[in-house]
Amino acid sequence: MEFKDYYAVLGVSKTASDEEIKSAYRKLARTYHPDLNPGNKTAEAKFKELNEANEVLGDPEKRRKYDELGANWRQYEQQAAAHGPGGGWPGGPGGGGARYRTVTPEEMQDILGGDPFSDFFHTFFGGAEPQSTGGRRPRSARPKRGADVEAQADLTLEEAFLGTTRRAGVDRNGKEHTVEVRIPAGIKDGARVRANGEGGAAPSGGTAGDLYLTVRVLPNARFERRGADLHTRLPVPVPTAVLGGEVEVPTLGGTTLRLKIPEMTAAGRVFRMRGHGMPSVGSSERGDLYATIDVQIPNTLTPAEREHYEALRALAHANGRTRE
Repeated sequence: MEFKDYYAVLGVSKTASDEEIKSAYRKLARTYHPDLNPGNKTAEAKFKELNEANEVLGDPEKRRKYDELGANWRQYEQQAAAHGPGGGWPGGPGGGGARYRTVTPEEMQDILGGDPFSDFFHTFFGGAEPQSTGGRRPRSARPKRGADVEAQADLTLEEAFLGTTRRAGVDRNGKEHTVEVRIPAGIKDGARVRANGEGGAAPSGGTAGDLYLTVRVLPNARFERRGADLHTRLPVPVPTAVLGGEVEVPTLGGTTLRLKIPEMTAAGRVFRMRGHGMPSVGSSERGDLYATIDVQIPNTLTPAEREHYEALRALAHANGRTRE
């Protein structure tokens, strides 16, 4: 059985205050939480280890006993094997001192499944024998959890930009239960939104499963999303492209921006408008909006316009800028 250095797991010193331990745990737990690392077994194992370290160091009594244990843990393990858990550690589990319940929050087991604690923890804090001496004592059976439910939500790009809600029907014991799920602004195509406890009902009064909505963002006729950035084509009349001027740039949020076009702007030139792209989920940051100039050739000409264009052609020819 491997000794667990809980201080090293949380990256704190043995003299760390309760607040420093709490802060270190919260920071690391956010990094390795399974919801932020779907399918990452390494992150799941790290999160499990962090939770166990916090269970011990975050409890003053458990931390005191752990500190007393120190380098003598192997001696205690041998005595515990001979005399039962707590037999060699005054006040330890199973001895004359207090016994401590080592149950994590319900969400912990729901996320990780199975037993979230190591043999080391059970030997010294949980009153259970290590696996090497016969396995853990059976725990009382937990009510079974309900099944998770998967559904799909189609969103327009505007809805993904602004955030929205979707309703999903979940079968609960033969009856359809309607759930309204909030979808955050900036959601990406293929992302999954989790509604805790809104899945299938559990037998025997257990915890309901979760509802997962997989988001599909539909194509948009005017804007193309590339990561957090948006790209659009901006129609500019020939005179404005040649002489310069201002044009209006529509945004996905429904507002318009004023863009100054320099004179002699060629078709295909790209202008960047910072902070007018897609929002980021859970952050105040935004992507950028890129407008590609599309010089518009008129479909028809009035007699006056034709006269002016012909005059321009004659002038360009006289200056040697055209070829016959």
